Amino acid sequence: MITTIAKALLKMKVVDTATDKKKRDTVLIVIGSICVGLLMLILLPIIVFMSLGSVEPPETDLQFDMAAFISQLSPEQQENISAVEADGQSIADAMTAADLREQTIKAQLIYMSYFNGNRLTDFTAYGEHFSQDDEQLIQSLNADYCIDIDYTEFKRTYTLVMNSTINEYMFTDSSAKNASDLAAWCRNAYESGWGYADNCFGERTGENRIRCADNVGLIMGYVRYDTESKNFTDEIVDMYYTEQGGIDTMPEIQGVGVSNGTDFGVYVGGGEVVFSSAIGGCVQRQAISDGDWTNWCTFDAVTYPQEVTEQETETTTGGE
Repeated sequence: MITTIAKALLKMKVVDTATDKKKRDTVLIVIGSICVGLLMLILLPIIVFMSLGSVEPPETDLQFDMAAFISQLSPEQQENISAVEADGQSIADAMTAADLREQTIKAQLIYMSYFNGNRLTDFTAYGEHFSQDDEQLIQSLNADYCIDIDYTEFKRTYTLVMNSTINEYMFTDSSAKNASDLAAWCRNAYESGWGYADNCFGERTGENRIRCADNVGLIMGYVRYDTESKNFTDEIVDMYYTEQGGIDTMPEIQGVGVSNGTDFGVYVGGGEVVFSSAIGGCVQRQAISDGDWTNWCTFDAVTYPQEVTEQETETTTGGE
């Protein structure tokens, strides 16, 4: 979906190529011919995103050799790419230092899309803006940097870009399956516009090639996702959980599960739960009080903080 991302980074004026394989392949053929000038301006952000590992390679039958593409550009164009790559890495470093690593791609996307070559000198100050909710973020960036980001346009762009990849920056510990990262995984699925599809765990599927998960698959997708290969393994096929008690006894720990006896969700903080629903047709987020959740649970494949594991558990372990 290289054209989807490229157009998104150009503020997504047109998105009809997102689901048209013929158009995607045509654009890749143009890329392969090493056209420059305007094409280079269009492709620069996505090339940088791919080189930084922020987004995954496009899904296509054709091969795109980024190194070969860059090698045939002019020295000035290669220098431009190197400068933007350096800025992208500086943003990543600043977001990590500000304990906002999960927001890295958002910060890089806005910078590459809206700053129009006006390079930052203070990445720390820029990164600090991202502690706000998205509406406040856009308002403060517009005011402080004299830019004009339309909030609705930004959300549409960001959702499309994030749906094309698995955000590597959301993981605090990619070596172990843990409660904090499970919550981040579910928040990311909601913010990235994942749909609902039976027997899916986060793969891109259907005519629109969007990421989907069924109810249990949203949780199992995290368990089965390998951060090194960036693929879903099939080693674990069942979800085992331990029911801990009534919803009124649930601790304030992100990553614990909630259940209504049939469906499952994951607590993501702020009194909210994320779950995938066939009724809504997508991954959803709601206040716990707005749902029919009756119990909380832990998932056996996920490690939890000590305050969870020390709680008395009476109950039942089951599989889905």
